[in-house]
Amino acid sequence: MNIVVLDGYTLNPGDLSWRKLEDLGTLKVYDRTPIDTSSVVAAIGDAEIVFTNKTPLPREVLQQVGHVRYIGVLATGFNVVDTQAAKAMGMVVTNVPTYGTQTVAQMTLALLLEMCHHVGEHNRAVHAGDWIKSEDFCFWNYPLVELEGKTMGLVGFGQIGRATARLARTFGMRIITTGSRSLPEPEGCAYVSLDELLAQSDVISMHCPLTDQTEGIINKNSIAKMKDGVMFINTSRGGLVVEEDLKEALLDQKISFAAVDVVSQEPMKSDNPLLGVENCIITPHIAWASKAARSRLLQTALDNLNAFLKGNPVNVVKA
Repeated sequence: MNIVVLDGYTLNPGDLSWRKLEDLGTLKVYDRTPIDTSSVVAAIGDAEIVFTNKTPLPREVLQQVGHVRYIGVLATGFNVVDTQAAKAMGMVVTNVPTYGTQTVAQMTLALLLEMCHHVGEHNRAVHAGDWIKSEDFCFWNYPLVELEGKTMGLVGFGQIGRATARLARTFGMRIITTGSRSLPEPEGCAYVSLDELLAQSDVISMHCPLTDQTEGIINKNSIAKMKDGVMFINTSRGGLVVEEDLKEALLDQKISFAAVDVVSQEPMKSDNPLLGVENCIITPHIAWASKAARSRLLQTALDNLNAFLKGNPVNVVKA
């Protein structure tokens, strides 16, 4: 059985092992595959099992690799695969839904704390000699914010949103969310409408998927409904935000600070509106990427494949 990984470097830059996949067949791992159709088809070759993280598998690719039986997405989001075309061709597509819950929640709080205390900037200032030159025993270059009693609004309340709520509550924060009311409210959390969340929150954090309904949900109109001076965090998907509108709100101080781990096009383009905005922290889509989370991802991908080979596939995505 031939197995190919189309873009293995991001998941495993060398600190994990592909050995368990190698035990199942002949394995070829590409660090990256160019996304044009001919390159992807050539990389797949005669493989029956294909793993992809961000390399697209659209209909025009799948039509040329009809021998593929299984596609494993090395991520939670599976929009890189034309699942309808795959289903029509009898290909099973799976994803890895829950590997990054704790690490993404942890990163969300890390970004929030950075906005509150600006640890990185104060460290830079000290190493630049500012403390040596100070006339006082201490100094700060930004307002320092205490979270006790403040309201965090979570747009989306799945597993990551709930894990974020648990961490935020340890800082004494009140939690409100627009998440599904089919799930019970955890202690200290309350469901509200989106408009209520925008109006009441001191901190707004995005934890919903990118869909036709949520694309651009943070825009000029929704920002206008927010508190003046709100802090904004996005560790979900860049497409949830109209970035030009966010830039304007940051420059006007309607939003005092933003911290985003995702942008609309990745890798980031040089003309992204947020680039260079002083009160916007940008990290390169790393919330998911702790070694522990990547290890869980790889193990679940292996478990998914083993279940498929035994005739009982799990984590199958819907077309």
